[in-house]
Amino acid sequence: MHSFKLNNTIIVIKVGDITQEETEAIVNPANSYLIMGGGVAGIIKKKGGIKIEEEALKYSPIDVGKAVLTSAGKLKAKYVIHSPTMQYPGQITTEYNVRLAIRAALRLALENKIKSIAFPGMGTGVGGIPYNLGAKILLEEIKHFVEENDYFDMIKLIAYDKEFYYELEKYANSILVNEL
Repeated sequence: MHSFKLNNTIIVIKVGDITQEETEAIVNPANSYLIMGGGVAGIIKKKGGIKIEEEALKYSPIDVGKAVLTSAGKLKAKYVIHSPTMQYPGQITTEYNVRLAIRAALRLALENKIKSIAFPGMGTGVGGIPYNLGAKILLEEIKHFVEENDYFDMIKLIAYDKEFYYELEKYANSILVNEL
């Protein structure tokens, strides 16, 4: 695990299961129809309960670049932020869409006064974004947002495996200078 400080926000990078995080919100890299079938979404639904998907579907469909907030069911987090990285379930995504999704999730958290948030890899599973690019996109977008909006207490980046963790760590060491 590595931690960095950017303005007043602590950024934590670790290997883990996002559904076990105790942040106020976790992010679901969704599809526009908010169907929680596979990938991170499927795990969130399996562990948090179908109620999360039922709540999300009330907002469906939403465009990439928008995000919606639901309860987190049985998870430790209070909320799930559903932020589409792709239009259709199982679709390959793009760097542009992933950037829009990360910004939308951060913006929605800010608008709802959520002070701590956990991100998985966005688009790095079903979406087909390579780990090195996924790490770069996630860290660049978070850095840019936090530099303009010094609001969050903590942002966690949760790698499902060590390979993605190493990419996050490598990129963080090159753009985040204040390691804790």
